[in-house]
Amino acid sequence: MGSLDRSKKRSHLAKKALVHFSLCFVMGFFTGFAPHSTATLFRHRPVKSVGVVDASLIQIPRSFPAAVLPEGDADPPPPKDVGRDREPQSPSRRLLIVVTTTRSNDRLQGAYLRRLAHTLRLVPPPLLWVVVQAHADALATAEMLRTTGVVYRHLTFKENFTDPAAEADHQRNVALSHVEFHRLAGIVHFAAASNVYDLRFFDEIREIQAFGAWPVADVSTNGKRAVLDGPICHSSKVEGWILKDLSGDKRLSVTSTDMNPKPPKINISGFGFNSSILWDPERWGRSTSLPDTSQDSIKFVHEVILEDGTKLKGIPADCSRIMVWQL
Repeated sequence: MGSLDRSKKRSHLAKKALVHFSLCFVMGFFTGFAPHSTATLFRHRPVKSVGVVDASLIQIPRSFPAAVLPEGDADPPPPKDVGRDREPQSPSRRLLIVVTTTRSNDRLQGAYLRRLAHTLRLVPPPLLWVVVQAHADALATAEMLRTTGVVYRHLTFKENFTDPAAEADHQRNVALSHVEFHRLAGIVHFAAASNVYDLRFFDEIREIQAFGAWPVADVSTNGKRAVLDGPICHSSKVEGWILKDLSGDKRLSVTSTDMNPKPPKINISGFGFNSSILWDPERWGRSTSLPDTSQDSIKFVHEVILEDGTKLKGIPADCSRIMVWQL
């Protein structure tokens, strides 16, 4: 009996050891597939994706000059030297900021805007189209802008005007205040909705370092009137200005007697400028002690261009080709 009991006891211990060994083997086998630590497990947990807003769908229901933005309505602007320390971009990658004003009583405005949108779609990026409009008329235009495929910002205002010229200048100031507040670094061009372009023009204005000017042909819709307005250049240097009605001139000739040393006013679609002049005037030789110009930026830009012709680049190189037509 004693030997039988001892044999059973040894058999029981062997089975117990085999079960224990099997459990340890199974646990070790599956442990090999587990992460090395709980920290690793949480560190590599997938992060929820963040939605990206398409810039072409951005709308601004109302615009404010930078000086009167209410607290909390927008992020604070970057530091004053943000544009100064930024590395210069190659001309082919420089942002074009195309500003278009609107008129409430223009029955062809919708068609003109759509045609201009088709033109801007053909321009290599980056390009931002800033459309300014009275708040009451903005809804229909907003619907159209969403379908253009052009990156845009739609700015509106609520002020009322009886003078169309004053309203147009106000719209340009609204756009420039927006550009200044958000430090949109690029080349600004004012494009009337009815303008017609040679696409090479947009490549040319990307070469502007400070200011640029070019000839514009003002053509009546019936084709009976044509006025040439713009600079006369030697190479890229502007040497004078011309404003001449060529309607009765079959040769379309321009002589030295037609040239003026300075124009009384530059055609609004006949010049462009580096937007950093709005927030970094010292970079372009302007004193920061000048009176605040945020309420009349377009007047300020006109004055700067007319005062200092040394930084003005003629486009194209000899200003001999018209690339912008106004109807």
